[in-house]
Amino acid sequence: MPKLGKIIIVDDNRSILSAVKILADKHFASVVTLPTPNSLITQMRLDPADVVLLDMNFSAQKLDGQEGLTWLRYIKQQENPPAVVMITAFGDINIAVNSLKEGAEDFITKPWDNDELVEKLLAAIDKCRQQKNLNRKASEADVLIEKQETLKQMTLDEVEKQHILEMMQECGNNLSDVARRLNIGRQKLYSKLKKYGLMV
Repeated sequence: MPKLGKIIIVDDNRSILSAVKILADKHFASVVTLPTPNSLITQMRLDPADVVLLDMNFSAQKLDGQEGLTWLRYIKQQENPPAVVMITAFGDINIAVNSLKEGAEDFITKPWDNDELVEKLLAAIDKCRQQKNLNRKASEADVLIEKQETLKQMTLDEVEKQHILEMMQECGNNLSDVARRLNIGRQKLYSKLKKYGLMV
């Protein structure tokens, strides 16, 4: 099975970092480990990841999971953010569930089952990609609707002028190509260009 994608593992426990890295190396093309999240955002910007496995706590005196949730929010505020899977102690299930509300794709508890961890990481990447595709399609639909609304408010001449302008941009102002794309003769195209003040 080919190795795909990049994972960043963030945990202050060195033994956990080592154990997860050994496992991740078998499934991911690139594996980065960080003992603290302080350089996480910089690392993501330099080399975008597909998924981040993020611990919930990084300070011995703080065990309420708020550090993990704060970093999760930072990750999700980035442009084109990766999938995030939270890793937490068994007793912190409620905190982990809250992370789902904040945008995490999933969570796993310590100690974990290796097969389950890999399955959740790969599923999180797939889920995140599907959501990004949906968002992209929704954005494209919004642009199309906006364009249609604009066209409704234009006269036929304005619509034709806009269409000719778009063809000229696509054809690099090559009038022969524009005429062919519009399925009209060059002389007729010249007349329209003159009419709309588009002579080049």
